[in-house]
Amino acid sequence: MTAKPSPMRNAMHSRPVGEVLIWSHRHVAANVYSRDRVVYRLLEQSGIRLRFFRPRSSALADIEALFARLPRPDAVWVPSFRQRDVIAAARYCRRNALPLIFDPLISAYDKQINERAKVTAGSPAGRRLLRHERALFGRADIVVADTAGHAEYFATTLGVQPARIIVLPVGADESVFQFRPPNAPATRRPQALFFGSFIGLHGVPTLVEAILRYAGPPIEIRLIGDGPARADAFSRLAHLDRDDGLVSVRFEHWVDIDTLATRIAAADIVLGIFGTSAKARRVVPNKVYQALAVGRPVITADTPAFDARFRTDNGGAIVFSEAGNPQALAQCLATWAHAPGARHTASAYAARQLFDRHFAEPRLQAGLMQALDACDWGRRLMR
Repeated sequence: MTAKPSPMRNAMHSRPVGEVLIWSHRHVAANVYSRDRVVYRLLEQSGIRLRFFRPRSSALADIEALFARLPRPDAVWVPSFRQRDVIAAARYCRRNALPLIFDPLISAYDKQINERAKVTAGSPAGRRLLRHERALFGRADIVVADTAGHAEYFATTLGVQPARIIVLPVGADESVFQFRPPNAPATRRPQALFFGSFIGLHGVPTLVEAILRYAGPPIEIRLIGDGPARADAFSRLAHLDRDDGLVSVRFEHWVDIDTLATRIAAADIVLGIFGTSAKARRVVPNKVYQALAVGRPVITADTPAFDARFRTDNGGAIVFSEAGNPQALAQCLATWAHAPGARHTASAYAARQLFDRHFAEPRLQAGLMQALDACDWGRRLMR
């Protein structure tokens, strides 16, 4: 019997392998979440054509698709955070015998229970939310997870069959986050950069307390972003907004993605996440991949989400601190700030080398195609 060619092999020979319909309510392709930017690039690099469907209503989107007379795709992809789009997309896929791929990035149940703690797992509201999300995830033919921890959670908590789960790291959009050699003037303070949405899993209170306890060489810490914990952080650190103290702190609201890449390049090290929740233990955030892509080392919480790829011979690209421990984080910052410039330069190059070795687009693209092919993607896409 002759084996069917895989999408990966066809991509290597520059032959088109099909079309994927990106299904997302009011989705704007030019301003999508970082995870989705990377996914779309990987699919297109594999020779897959992308078409975008932006229904006005999530609940009735399949009816809208019927009247819109959409050209038949080879698969439907529901991107990050779009749980509300899954039911209608699943009805459309069932009517048209198409595979549905869901890349949720997060579980709404996990977020409400383990991050926001708005409801408890055993409460009636918690049980209803779990039943609802298990039903949603069960409608997808393939569920994409960003870490092995999330894959396990989708299987054990949300009931997704492991054979239907593939793991694709978040990565970084390399058209924006490109390597920039370190060039900090020897006369300025070393700069640490934190950016994010200031939500619970980021562990902002731990970072704030670490800054207040810092006792190393003079350092500048810049915090970019907005979110629930920002106001308290600003209140507690506002007195450090000067250049004559041990620590100088600067706050900045969200910037566009190109400016963010420039801010990362201007920094000497990037601060990851420091939360202690179950969700925080399953996450490798965007910022880690983006920092490594630009060539900036990272200090972040020591969690199971950071597997051997991040730890083996990393050359100082990532420094791990005990989650939720501000004293340990303050010491990590001080140790790093004490290091000579040559060591900072070496860790910057090590950061990009780690990224190239495991998370650059060619690596992720090959892994994605192989994983999809193993889920029977090949037979559905190939003609």
